[in-house]
Amino acid sequence: YDLMSQPSRAVYIFLKVNNIPFEAIQIAIRNGEHRKPTYTKITLFQQVPVIDDDGFILTESVAILQYICMKYKLAEHWYPLATPETHARVQEYLNWQHANIRFHGTMLFRILFRLPQETKQPVNKAEAEDCRERNKAVVRHLDQYFLKDKNFLCGREISIADLLAVCELMQLHVVDEVNIVHQNDRVREWFSRVKDRLGSAFDAGHKIVYKVHDLYKSTLKSEIARL
Repeated sequence: YDLMSQPSRAVYIFLKVNNIPFEAIQIAIRNGEHRKPTYTKITLFQQVPVIDDDGFILTESVAILQYICMKYKLAEHWYPLATPETHARVQEYLNWQHANIRFHGTMLFRILFRLPQETKQPVNKAEAEDCRERNKAVVRHLDQYFLKDKNFLCGREISIADLLAVCELMQLHVVDEVNIVHQNDRVREWFSRVKDRLGSAFDAGHKIVYKVHDLYKSTLKSEIARL
């Protein structure tokens, strides 16, 4: 795993919050460690996270979370199977997230953080503003479609959908854009509710995010603005 990866953080936090022991092996994507032959032997996809459960290799965070829920017979609310409607709602979010919350959050992070450092070119302000608007639309969809009058995205209890969502939204925190979330009262309150439910595991999973945010706000943001 690499804790700068949103899906990695979700799996890492999930294991911790459910007290499931694991051997933590960090992969520094920024240093290209995911492309080394030793890692490629584990996964040809060269992505994180990956688990090795006594020889059973599994990639993709959604599949990993579902596997953990079923193998360890975790509380039903994490990945509900007994009630078709609730199960379908969780599956709906898991399918929706890829081209929405994940794509647009990652793009804003890339436009504001990664591209200027890689190309030594200034931020494309028009692209950044367009991406902000897309992220605002994502937050509205979380509010008006998924949450509505519920405490959590898919029902009265927290699920893996909520966990994955907050990890994606925290990528906005890195580039000091989390106000996109905070401007929506219902989503802000939901975010706080999920964070409270995850307890200390949330902060453990986001320790590098906090550090990079502080560096970006204190130094990198002004350096990029001078390009």
